Amino acid sequence: MLRRDFLKRTTLLGITSLTTACSSESRWKAAAFRKPMISQVAILKAASYQENLVRVIVDGIKACRLPVLGRNVLLKPNLVEYERDTVINTHPAVVGAAIGAFLQLGAREVRVGEGPGHRRDTDGLLVASGLLPYFKETESSFVDLNLDDTKRVTLLSNFMGIDALYVAESVLSADLLVSMPKVKTHHWAGMTLSMKNMFGIVPGVKYGWPKNFLHWHGIQESILDINSTIRPHFVIADGIIGMEGNGPIQGKPKPCGVLVFGDDPVAVDSTCARIASLNPEKIEYLRMAGEFLGNFEERQIEQIGEAISRVQTSFEVIEGFKHLRS
Repeated sequence: MLRRDFLKRTTLLGITSLTTACSSESRWKAAAFRKPMISQVAILKAASYQENLVRVIVDGIKACRLPVLGRNVLLKPNLVEYERDTVINTHPAVVGAAIGAFLQLGAREVRVGEGPGHRRDTDGLLVASGLLPYFKETESSFVDLNLDDTKRVTLLSNFMGIDALYVAESVLSADLLVSMPKVKTHHWAGMTLSMKNMFGIVPGVKYGWPKNFLHWHGIQESILDINSTIRPHFVIADGIIGMEGNGPIQGKPKPCGVLVFGDDPVAVDSTCARIASLNPEKIEYLRMAGEFLGNFEERQIEQIGEAISRVQTSFEVIEGFKHLRS
């Protein structure tokens, strides 16, 4: 059986078990979670990667009233793979602008960290993706989360059926962990956004490449357990050009012209799904996360900046996710 077919089957099994198991018993420690009454999400226009993105990101951070002064920041972009003329990764111009924006707002230190799931040669990926020059320009550094020191962390929810995961220590030591996903469809999860992006904090040095451990335990389940335990403090989603169709690697570019900001990953991801004309209530991990991790209903999200209706564009999805449109 091909790896892709095997993982597809195990993912479908995971979705089924997620739905049935969670209907019968609680899978999280209720005392550990308190959702905000209202979450704020800012949608700001950015027509291209050539714009003054530092200004846009500063505006987004300020709109969400994120405290930055004197804090150590770790930016976690989506750096998966490199193929020429594709939109697989968070664009390096957005990452570079985020470094500049956080430094401008008084961060003590800004680093970028990622643990790519596909390639072991992270240095080569940094060069090929175009990200490396931005570290030199801003005098910031990169940490390979696949090879970082690790710490065993007890999970605060139980969807995968395990009690702990090893996590890169640079993630745990950051004052501000910022998830910076590319807005993309995903052929197993429906969409991959800030919560799915957290797979990169699980180190390859412990779980191998391409981190099949997480796939075997269910993608949806893994997303929930990771984010219940290591929650990003802030999200900057790259929707300037997203990816539609057979994402997260083989899809097509989809211009949206926005950056999306917020301190509730569930609310940001739900908003990004709506921008893509998809129903977050039918994305299983988002629906479940909305029960205990954050807000995903529109009535619980205060929209700042652009209205969804003004930037909404219909993303193509593969056949198995056509139901997300209704």
